[in-house]
Amino acid sequence: MRVYVPSTLRLLSAACNAGEVGPAPLTVYAVTPALREWYAEGDDEELEYAAMAQAARASVGLLAADPGTSRRRVVIAAEVSAVPPADGSVELGDARLELHVVIPWRSVASVHLDAAQATTVIGKAADLWEAAQDGDDDAVFALDSCEGEDLMWYATQEIPDLLAAEGPRGGQR
Repeated sequence: MRVYVPSTLRLLSAACNAGEVGPAPLTVYAVTPALREWYAEGDDEELEYAAMAQAARASVGLLAADPGTSRRRVVIAAEVSAVPPADGSVELGDARLELHVVIPWRSVASVHLDAAQATTVIGKAADLWEAAQDGDDDAVFALDSCEGEDLMWYATQEIPDLLAAEGPRGGQR
């Protein structure tokens, strides 16, 4: 099963250096029965995109918790065994799952990352993350605006060079 792990450049660097994505438990996103039922007209590619979009949104929350890291969403795509829903309750359209093991780096298929030009939009959403969780309309709009930014695709062999270009631990310059 393909899963999408929300991350940041700092966390991606740590995972790359450790040779695994962790620690467990990990909240990941995938094409779940709830997502498939919610988006019944979607083909497999559209469902995968919807799951990755949910992971990208969760990445903004990680950025909010780590103001020192570059304001770029990161999503790690990996192949793992099927896993149960995160908390036993599933809402229609939810792609969230809980993974109780670390993901070996060899299982990582690709990494998706915002372009450097997206930092203003993503940074604003990260700054307003808590307000968005409370339903503040302006903050929700800022968070929704992130969806207008496309994530770039990187093969796993490109990640060390990408991280080197970003500087130590994926921090802001």
